[in-house]
Amino acid sequence: MSRRGWALFVAMSVIWGVPYLLIKVAVGEVSPVSVVFARCVVGAALLLPWTITRGQLRPALRHWRPLLLFTVLEMTAPWLLLSYAEQTLSSSLTGLLVAGVPFVAALAARLAGEEERLTPLRLLGMGIGVVGIAVLLGLDAGGAGLLPVAAVALVVVGYATAPLVVSRALPEVPGVAAASVALVVTAAVYAPFAVPRLGQVAAAPSEALLSLLGLGVLCTAVALALFFALIREVGPQRALVITFVNPAVAVLLGVWLLGEPFTLGLALGLPLVLLGCVLATRRSAAGPEPSVAAVDSSAR
Repeated sequence: MSRRGWALFVAMSVIWGVPYLLIKVAVGEVSPVSVVFARCVVGAALLLPWTITRGQLRPALRHWRPLLLFTVLEMTAPWLLLSYAEQTLSSSLTGLLVAGVPFVAALAARLAGEEERLTPLRLLGMGIGVVGIAVLLGLDAGGAGLLPVAAVALVVVGYATAPLVVSRALPEVPGVAAASVALVVTAAVYAPFAVPRLGQVAAAPSEALLSLLGLGVLCTAVALALFFALIREVGPQRALVITFVNPAVAVLLGVWLLGEPFTLGLALGLPLVLLGCVLATRRSAAGPEPSVAAVDSSAR
């Protein structure tokens, strides 16, 4: 990857390792619907004015069909499912389960005729990552409820396919504009369920309120702008390899700040997942891979 690609990769690896901690804190005090609604309202309040002042809203709305699909796959469904799952699953376990995204993305890309090549070394890295997740499931997820684990599995599918929508159907839409529309739509979907619960949010402890603010500002507004730039810089499959590193951040924060146990499954599965990340991002000797989408200068 380019130097810019690595910078975006590192930033996203850290930033999207944080939401699992913040969601875990927030759902302890407010409902999952309220968590998603607050996150979207804060994110939209930051990104929508930027989109409007740059005259990008109307051009983005011309692509409303793929934008709606991206919204459902990246935000509307996954964010509620994650909040629901973390009512019972630890933030560490949830973060490591989401590390399965690149494997599903590779399969989806192959089915969609994606041009980005999967070299033997990258396939080996993904295989090692799969083994790490299998170890985790075998040792740590046995006592978890079926529904929370199934909810995270659906999140994995959504996160794996949403970047393909961006690269194939939204190459001309600036990332901030697409994120703004998606946030507004998701907030509108959950508003009828979340607005009656605003009193619960207002009465929540300061830790929960700060978690909601952090989710909206850092993990939504800032993260989505960077994520679109990362997809256009390195392609959707390689961009999703951040989900190999996100779990390391999620595990460290969960153990350090929430007192979650560092289990045998984490001890064995996490190193395998990180090794898979290193191998899966290696460039082949043949040179750089073809770009999946045209670079949008306005997103730079």
